[in-house]
Amino acid sequence: MPLYLTEDQEMLRDSASGFMAEKAPVAHLRKLRDSDDSIGHDPALWKEFAEMGFTSILISEDEGGLGLGHVEAGVVLEEIGRNLTPSPLLSTGIAAVAALQQGGKHHRDRWFPAIAAGDATVALAIDEGAKHGPAKTAMSAERSGNGFRLTGRKQFVVGGHNADMLIVAARTGGAPGDSDGITLFAVEKGAAGMTADPRRLADASIAARIEFDGVEVDADAVIGEVDAGWGPLTALLSAGRAGASAELLGVGQGAADRTMAYLKERKQFGVIIGTFQALQHRAAHLYAELEVARAATLKAQQLLDAGSSKAHGAVHTAKAMTGLTAQLAVQEGVQMHGGVGMTDEYDVGLYMKRARTLAELFGDANYHADRLAREAGY
Repeated sequence: MPLYLTEDQEMLRDSASGFMAEKAPVAHLRKLRDSDDSIGHDPALWKEFAEMGFTSILISEDEGGLGLGHVEAGVVLEEIGRNLTPSPLLSTGIAAVAALQQGGKHHRDRWFPAIAAGDATVALAIDEGAKHGPAKTAMSAERSGNGFRLTGRKQFVVGGHNADMLIVAARTGGAPGDSDGITLFAVEKGAAGMTADPRRLADASIAARIEFDGVEVDADAVIGEVDAGWGPLTALLSAGRAGASAELLGVGQGAADRTMAYLKERKQFGVIIGTFQALQHRAAHLYAELEVARAATLKAQQLLDAGSSKAHGAVHTAKAMTGLTAQLAVQEGVQMHGGVGMTDEYDVGLYMKRARTLAELFGDANYHADRLAREAGY
């Protein structure tokens, strides 16, 4: 598969780029951050995402969506990252849709129309510790009547405080560390016994710690099969990681773009600093790293769309590489801006905060490098 976009994908990129630049640039993030925002995104903008078709990219045409793939989703997410646009697209329109596609038709009938219309958001309640580790799920789901009783705590649930539905990983069998015995549940907003403690993150997004104190759900809440949730969870994570990689790529590119512009306008001792050879070398290195990360991300997306058995490893590679590359981009950006790079007057500091938060989502570079090593037998 060639590592470049098709003509249609280029048109989508142009459309997404223009939309984000007009409707949701970095100034939109600043406005939301400085307002009395308790949601983490603009619901009106989410409706406009739906009108543009962004929320239904992965939903099949038979079910009211665009029937596109992870490459197209990545095109939109990269523009979101480039503009630091606050949006629940990654969790709702990408990861959640991928999981629900593995579940029953009743879930798709219930949620796909609402997601496509921009009338619902979905949050992912997966992690329980300080670091990403889905197989370490310990939250219990005990059988109760015709359903289950969920008990435990989830952390780093982005948008979980106001999502219309949570996809929750809980253990119906096995022990923490086992992939067998995990079951996914669709838990609707307002369920009795579920409480959320929202926290503002460094990048101004909001994540919640959620307590499940004997939350009762019926058997229809199960996504997929009981004790076999690792399948839909893997689909969710692969889609989420590929999407997060694309968004991280956008964050890195956005930071680099601003840094290159600064190098062309800032003068030191009467000379444009972009003419300094040392800075040119660093800028060239950053450009090369971004292009390698872009290739890795596109390859992972293409393999996911093709249903390839190699997609799993490619997604690990993409998430690790984009995490490291975005980190390089924002650090170089701050360095080449000088001390003012971390002041609120300049956007590059906002890119650093977003890169740091997004790098942790679905596992950081160390997590994915470790998974690649273990799966290769090391």
